[in-house]
Amino acid sequence: MNAIHFTAPDLIGTDITAPIPADFRLQSGMKLEQDDVVARLYGPKDAPVVVAAGGISAGRVLFAKEDSTDTAPGWWEGVAGPGEALDLNTFRVLSIEFAPRLPASHVYTITTHDQARLVKLLLDQLGVEKIYSFIGASYGAMIGLAFAELYPDAVERLCVISAAHRAHPMATAFRGLQRRLLQFGKDTGRPQEGISLARQLAMTTYRSDAEFSERFDGPPPEAAGGNYVVCGYLRARGDAYAATDVNRWISMSDSLDRHRVDPSKIKARVFLAAVPTDRLVPYEDMKALDEALADSVFIDFPSLYGHDAFLKEIKLVSDIVRTSLEK
Repeated sequence: MNAIHFTAPDLIGTDITAPIPADFRLQSGMKLEQDDVVARLYGPKDAPVVVAAGGISAGRVLFAKEDSTDTAPGWWEGVAGPGEALDLNTFRVLSIEFAPRLPASHVYTITTHDQARLVKLLLDQLGVEKIYSFIGASYGAMIGLAFAELYPDAVERLCVISAAHRAHPMATAFRGLQRRLLQFGKDTGRPQEGISLARQLAMTTYRSDAEFSERFDGPPPEAAGGNYVVCGYLRARGDAYAATDVNRWISMSDSLDRHRVDPSKIKARVFLAAVPTDRLVPYEDMKALDEALADSVFIDFPSLYGHDAFLKEIKLVSDIVRTSLEK
């Protein structure tokens, strides 16, 4: 009797690239400096395909514990991995790298629909006509919605965590100030200081009032100009942030604010996970999206961590992802 041989799933991940056609233009008419788009592919070769995408700081390394070439962990450790909710033994997972690539020589006007078109290039390169699910959080979820609008027959379901069909004006106000800080730092020859300040402001929007009250309600400094407890935390986080450059951050931040999707064009079944304490994506906006979709499941996602809940609440996020993938 002949032995049956099974192909082991790829738990390290293999980088794949797709060439960007010479005539490919962003919606703005701009041409990307890079000539290809890259992603990392995990899991069994013949398994259902799932696309995964996170916030603007996420890269293509989704799960890295078994990858000796990557010192930093993947952006969704604990949610994705062998035996986890996004099971790399069960699904073929494509974790995407956003454009523009680092370092960015200039600012690009790029939309979530542009990013979705780049994802389609990768899927075409793999010969995948339809994916089982597009799982996204924050910016990645916006791209998932844009993908489902552009290619309604190419995706069966979506898992959308902390994203809506539009950017809220208050979120745009916060990000607009961040972009001004970034540009000011660049114009004055202090780009890293601009990045630090913009990151500090961003941190106040990623987390909730309740968390800050619980963690940072300490005494004032001895004199004006000194560090309050919360300010010390923000400065440390800002100064340590080195995951981007000014041009790329401005490009990605602006892309968040250009996001607009028509829910009526989406055919996929959509699982929406909304965090009531999210300052960037109001709970009411996600309820409005739920009402506008043809086939959706609304999931309350309570968390002290606001918009960052998708990175902090590993167990709850795992439950959401697992539910969205169940037959």
